[in-house]
Amino acid sequence: MKTKFAPWLLPVLLLAGAPLAQAHPGHGPADLSSGFLHPFTGWDHILAMLAVGMWAAQLGNRARWALPSAFVGAMAAGAAVGIAGYAPHGVDGWILASVLVLGLLLACAIRMPLRFGIGLVALAGFFHGAAHGAEMPFQADSLRFLSGMVVATAVLHSLGLAAGVSLGRKSPLLVRLAGAGVFAGGVALLLA
Repeated sequence: MKTKFAPWLLPVLLLAGAPLAQAHPGHGPADLSSGFLHPFTGWDHILAMLAVGMWAAQLGNRARWALPSAFVGAMAAGAAVGIAGYAPHGVDGWILASVLVLGLLLACAIRMPLRFGIGLVALAGFFHGAAHGAEMPFQADSLRFLSGMVVATAVLHSLGLAAGVSLGRKSPLLVRLAGAGVFAGGVALLLA
């Protein structure tokens, strides 16, 4: 049996080296590169962002650009709120809930009107951004840090979209299994 290498798999495997963490405060100087690396330092963020891309692929059409765009825009707004010191109470719980919900949406292949999907994803993005903004070190160059975060988030969404398209071509069941994996990861974070 000959197996083809999926190019999107390498970055996903590299992400497996990220630490299992829900809160991950900034480390060292906060600039463009540290902002870019920050989303890769916690499984909660990685799982949610990949799930957004995979769900966008599963839904297809306009969802492929609308869901990731909604997440990124709301994440930037949430980061501004967090930077200003107004992170919502229990933000880590909301982030964990977003991982579980996104995993279920994928696993159950939930289809809904795009505006509701955008609203759900934007809500998740807001809480992820608020956490990132609140964790930003005081000496941070906020604009550069946020720019790096936005680029990294777009990369994770793109990886999720590529994985969702690739898996979906083989079998829609594989995308649903990936969603079950995201949900299981959320449960593991909950129990950690």
